[in-house]
Amino acid sequence: QLQLVESGGGLVQPGGSLRLSCTASGFNLTYYVIGWFRQAPGKEREGVSCISSSGGTTNYADSVKGRFTTSRDNAKNTVYLQMNSLKPEDTAVYYCAAGYETTIRAMCVISYYAMDYWGKGTLVTVSS
Repeated sequence: QLQLVESGGGLVQPGGSLRLSCTASGFNLTYYVIGWFRQAPGKEREGVSCISSSGGTTNYADSVKGRFTTSRDNAKNTVYLQMNSLKPEDTAVYYCAAGYETTIRAMCVISYYAMDYWGKGTLVTVSS
């Protein structure tokens, strides 16, 4: 069964850090572009970041640029989202998603239309 599982969410104070992990089972992430998305209460899902299969291309939403970093360890079939300088407005359920890499997808435009598989999400709450 093809599955993506996010972990690492939790409660953190403003200015703090968290690292989210996204681990795949049933398929090899090596061939996939990975996106991170989030959905805050009452808001639409938005794209956060994207990383190409090799890790050579990354993109970030303007709202997180300079604070969040995505990386991957293909040997562990895992992708990470390091989140620093967290703000209350970063509070959301965070989802990872995988899209089989094509030439266009390798450009890593953050779009849920480019994703084939989704995890169930992990909640991040930034509050004092």
